[in-house]
Amino acid sequence: MVKFSKELEAQLIPEWKDAFVNYWQLKKQVKKIKVSRVPKQTSDADYGVSIFDPIRFVAKKISDKLFNFDNKLTEIIQVKSKIKENSEEEEIYETELVQLFSEEDELRVFFERLDEELNKVNQFYKTKEIEFLERGEILNKQLQILLDLKQILNDRRWKNCLSKQKSSSVPSSWSSTPRNSDYGSDNSAELSATPTSTELTQTDEAIAALERNGVSFTNTATRGKTKKGKPKMAMRIDIPNNTPTRTISAVTSMLWEDLVNNPKKEGPGEFINRKKIQCAEKMIRGAFVELYRGLGLLKTYSSLNMVAFIKILKKFDKVSNQQASASYLKAVKRSHFISSDKVVKLMDEVETIFTKHFASNDKKKAMKFLRPRQQKESHMVTFFVGLFTGCFVSLFSVYALLAHLSGIFSPNTEMDYMETVYPVFSVFALLSLHLFMYGCNLFMWKSTRINCNFIFEFQPSTALKYRDAFLICTTFMTAVVGAMVLHLILRANNFLPSQVDAIPGIFLLFSIALLICPLDIFYRPTRYCFIRVIRNIVCSPLYKVLMVDFFMADQLTSQIPLLRHMESTACYFLAGSFRTHQYETCKTGRLYRELAYVISFLPYYWRAMQCARRWFDEADVNHLANMGKYVSAMVAAGARITYANQQNHLWFSIVVVTSVVATVYQLYWDFVKDWGLFNPHSKNLWLRDELILKNKSTYYFSMALNAVLRVAWVETVMGFHKISYVESRLVDFLLASLEVIRRGHWNFYRLENEHLNNVGKFRAVKTVPLPFRDADSDG
Repeated sequence: MVKFSKELEAQLIPEWKDAFVNYWQLKKQVKKIKVSRVPKQTSDADYGVSIFDPIRFVAKKISDKLFNFDNKLTEIIQVKSKIKENSEEEEIYETELVQLFSEEDELRVFFERLDEELNKVNQFYKTKEIEFLERGEILNKQLQILLDLKQILNDRRWKNCLSKQKSSSVPSSWSSTPRNSDYGSDNSAELSATPTSTELTQTDEAIAALERNGVSFTNTATRGKTKKGKPKMAMRIDIPNNTPTRTISAVTSMLWEDLVNNPKKEGPGEFINRKKIQCAEKMIRGAFVELYRGLGLLKTYSSLNMVAFIKILKKFDKVSNQQASASYLKAVKRSHFISSDKVVKLMDEVETIFTKHFASNDKKKAMKFLRPRQQKESHMVTFFVGLFTGCFVSLFSVYALLAHLSGIFSPNTEMDYMETVYPVFSVFALLSLHLFMYGCNLFMWKSTRINCNFIFEFQPSTALKYRDAFLICTTFMTAVVGAMVLHLILRANNFLPSQVDAIPGIFLLFSIALLICPLDIFYRPTRYCFIRVIRNIVCSPLYKVLMVDFFMADQLTSQIPLLRHMESTACYFLAGSFRTHQYETCKTGRLYRELAYVISFLPYYWRAMQCARRWFDEADVNHLANMGKYVSAMVAAGARITYANQQNHLWFSIVVVTSVVATVYQLYWDFVKDWGLFNPHSKNLWLRDELILKNKSTYYFSMALNAVLRVAWVETVMGFHKISYVESRLVDFLLASLEVIRRGHWNFYRLENEHLNNVGKFRAVKTVPLPFRDADSDG
């Protein structure tokens, strides 16, 4: 049977861990009570055993049943509730010992801590309940505005269809401007509506409902007043520019209005756009899903804490030979986090609203959104991981044997092989190693209860698990080594080199086709998510940066050798060098040499642009400092490429200076900003106060390892001139692999720090931005 402490550790909400009952501390206090009772038992034994002991025992039991049974529960402890000073609503609980005990000090400390835990749980539950109830009220208002606007649009569409059927020129009350003619127009454009008919149509009713709530979709200049004399609230549809399309459209529409439209033009214009309303509906739907998820977490929080109180009080009764649990549990059940039913009612209300407005009254469809089922882990995945691992080891052994027998690395053939086959297969080797490291990250994050799906905003039902990452990794490596073995076999059977050397290109095209395959096979949600993130990274200055975007961009900065290999592969196959084996076409080309700079700069450039966008959105100077780190890395990378082509003392000095500055900059940011370490005031020497890993030496070792792997650029300065061409390429591959390993090692501590930030702020639910807001709050 699993101990409750382990069960609680596995089921509690990681971000709210500090708000749960400290069951482990209370358990230690119960053990102290148990230890304090031992001397009492030994002192009784010094008097010896009397023949009257059984009579005394029976008499005591009878007297307890006759006189003391009904009052025993209330005589041991008395739980009182009172209003906290300087607070009109906060209720706290205090326990008083009614009887005197030999272990009175230990008992008093136990119940004081139990009261503290009960008050802590109660207060946290109240705070979160109020937060979710307020969020629910806001969402109801947002939904009502959305329904009214949809009614206005439907009625306008009906009028337009009717006017076309009659073929008559009826003056319309709605005008349009070019700014709102497409989906990506100004995402905070104001709305206005002016009915022209005196009849009370459905449109008039919808507008009247908005007017009664003090909401007027008009320009601030033409805003009127309600019947009570208060100014009407001008609302705006605020769609976040979180995609390149919306950002470009927003900038275009702003320029269009500033340059083309007449700024002095007065009077309301039509700013209602159907596609904006659809986007607003999607935002409100996502907000309801997150609200329901938060309510479910709060409900779990309540039930787990209740079980924790029951368990710890049972342990106390068993150790102290008393019956105090019933009295205290009555107070617990009267407390707010158990007696309040507002969360359950709000959950039912959200289910009803979501089913009606977002699921076409289909309860089953609504529950798929509100309670998505997580996929069960299949043992077949583990089986195939083991199978492909064995296949990879076997095929690699066969490849090593065939390469030795065929003399593929001999001086006569090494150039041909390393220029055609090595670049393609090294791309897949580095990619597979990165996937393996990501699988290790997923395993460690799961073991340490780091909620990576919440941090990356992944759907739990489709998010990649560590077994899936290992399966993709082993499948790729088995396929790669199988293709390498096939290449050697065909080459040994006297096939034409131009035919045999096309195998790596065919394998690369097959992999790209599999990545973009629209069929629901081989982890399609993950593949498409990867494509979307890469697209967003390439367009990074044009959209709002999310955690997953800059996390993936950091991975790309460690895969510059992979990108360089892709450059050489594309050159050889597009230029037809694999047919003629004239490799100088790419080596000596000016465009190829210039592209080497561009490819080495691109990952750092994308990351720098993300920092610039985050500074623009958040006005945090730290993002500009982070951008400086990537600019220094770009300068150092450019200097090393130039030094590889022009080896002289000047460029040697430039490489050393720029690389040292970039490395120190990167190490400082790794340890202080990304990992949150090097805190001189921390209770853990030069670490941070909160650590997930129990062994502190692991953090010191990780810091040293990260520093060593950061200085791998020294190899480019030393230049192993006495080794062969093949050995130099293998050294380059080894260094690239070490950088991938360093990045995988960095990933764990980066997300650990992010998780601890969420824990410190009790942030377990994503805050979805809402579309409708007061125009006066623009600032």
